[in-house]
Amino acid sequence: MKTYRIFIINPGSTSTKLSMFENDRCLFTEDTFHDSSILLGFPTINDQLDYRMAVVHKFLRDREIDLHGIDAIVGRGGGCYSILGGVYNIDDKLIEDTREARGGLYHASMLGVQMARALHEEYGGLMLMMDPPVVDELCDLARVTGVRGVYRTAICHALNLRETARRHARSLGKRYEDCNLIVCHIDGGISVTAHAHGRMIDGNDAGGGEGPFTPTRMGSMAVTDVIGALGGCTQQELKRLCSQAGGLTSHFGTSNSDTIHKMVEQGDPRATRVWQAMIYQVCKAIGSMAAVLEGRVDSIVLTGGLLRFEDVLSDIRRRCGWIAPVTAYPGEFEQEAMAAGAMRVLTGEEEALTYPGRPVWSGFDDEKIE
Repeated sequence: MKTYRIFIINPGSTSTKLSMFENDRCLFTEDTFHDSSILLGFPTINDQLDYRMAVVHKFLRDREIDLHGIDAIVGRGGGCYSILGGVYNIDDKLIEDTREARGGLYHASMLGVQMARALHEEYGGLMLMMDPPVVDELCDLARVTGVRGVYRTAICHALNLRETARRHARSLGKRYEDCNLIVCHIDGGISVTAHAHGRMIDGNDAGGGEGPFTPTRMGSMAVTDVIGALGGCTQQELKRLCSQAGGLTSHFGTSNSDTIHKMVEQGDPRATRVWQAMIYQVCKAIGSMAAVLEGRVDSIVLTGGLLRFEDVLSDIRRRCGWIAPVTAYPGEFEQEAMAAGAMRVLTGEEEALTYPGRPVWSGFDDEKIE
């Protein structure tokens, strides 16, 4: 079998993760942490591009990697218009819509396709994106809000959630399409999602700050509290609270979970209260997804970087273990998922899709506002 070289770029809310693959074998991976105090110094996320590219070039120098002749560069997708799942070619329209956050997601993942193009211009290779956070498979009832013409959107860690769900289904001796699962990504951002027979039918809008608060995101709040406490904020300031400056960053001035958890371990009462409240809110969200699946849940599946802390898993098991067995996959499988997607395209097993430049869903026909 031909050896394909695949470079993976995965910018997250608090890190940039880079990997070099030969076929399905990972040669190198490095995850560089970026404290929110540094990232907040940039006026917009798009302004972080040069800063993040410096991390890429350092990685290539330190690992003595020459990307000339690279077969594929895969950039994590961002806030383009909502799309169906799959592997997509990166083109100018996709980059434009991602930079402008057309799909409503204002998050560091919007840099992935831009970073892929920057490397492509220097080294060549296919430019690909796979399963961005705006993959939309919501059931109709999950879309409706209490304001006519305003609909909930599907923004979550789709790439890792799907890959973890598939791996867990295989561990049960089943297909992903045969399972009902609650799958949670718990890290700098937190996604809690309901998967019914291979479709992600509901979940919190993690990119918009909905659901549990996180190391960087404010989480759900009553609208009256937002108006009262944050009514004087500009739209840009509110967006930053939803994606960069909220959650643990708001409470402690840092998104470094290791620093905050050390305070918890040392018995700091405020740190303990805030940390436990974050996990408490994750458990509440899991309960709501159990209701979405009408109680028929095969497993609760946890993934993400915060599972390195034992109390996260133990607290969720204590509060939610009565719903279904709880299984943890610490870390994430995003790099492996993107490399596998690129391999399917390179070997001809799958054809890369073309970004359509419009949302996969744009409203109910009988509710269109004239």
